[in-house]
Amino acid sequence: MGTEQLVIQEAPDGAGRPRAAVVRDALGVGVAVGLSGFAFGVTAAGAGISVLQACALSLLVFTGASQFALVGALAAGGNPFTAAAGAFFLGTRNAFYGLRLSQLLALPKAVRPLAAHWVIDETTAVALAQPDRRSARLGFTVAGLTLFVLWNLTTLLGALGAEAIGDTAAWGLDAAGPAVFLALLAPMLKSSTERAVAGLALVLGLGFLPVLPAGVPVLIAALAAPAVLWLKGRRP
Repeated sequence: MGTEQLVIQEAPDGAGRPRAAVVRDALGVGVAVGLSGFAFGVTAAGAGISVLQACALSLLVFTGASQFALVGALAAGGNPFTAAAGAFFLGTRNAFYGLRLSQLLALPKAVRPLAAHWVIDETTAVALAQPDRRSARLGFTVAGLTLFVLWNLTTLLGALGAEAIGDTAAWGLDAAGPAVFLALLAPMLKSSTERAVAGLALVLGLGFLPVLPAGVPVLIAALAAPAVLWLKGRRP
């Protein structure tokens, strides 16, 4: 088992998975997650963000968790700068993804700035799941393109639909953002450390919610990660 895995990992470009299998998996991820843009469009409209602003966020930011965090804080009446700070810190994980993918994909310098815009949870997962560089590049490209197109299209549809029906809270659509946010987060909690971070972040966020301005509890909850890692490092 170990020897076979080592051989696959060191396989030269072109000797990995069939292209059809890579495209199928990448499309599956892209379609499944890309449709969540509809929920973001609805949530953004419920937070008082215009259709143009919602579309600009999806086009320029293009990282779902950060977008939901931003509009969620604004919907709760938070300061725009505080909301943006929370979204920014949540999105910094993509920088670490980029460090790993830059070695794996080894893209030409001319296309790296464009590819960097597609470095998110899903594209990283698809690329890292491939056994060779050729498959990783193909999976990253297909997943990124599918996600980008669908996310922006469904954001527009969601924002227009919410604008047409009026008060999103009356329809219960104001819960769409948190629900999708949890759906994106849950599959990532695989280890005990990750679950501990999520649990502590939940306690901190809810604990400070009644006493701090909207958006600030998100920043406080971010301290859960270094706290859990520090405690884990002190264990014998």
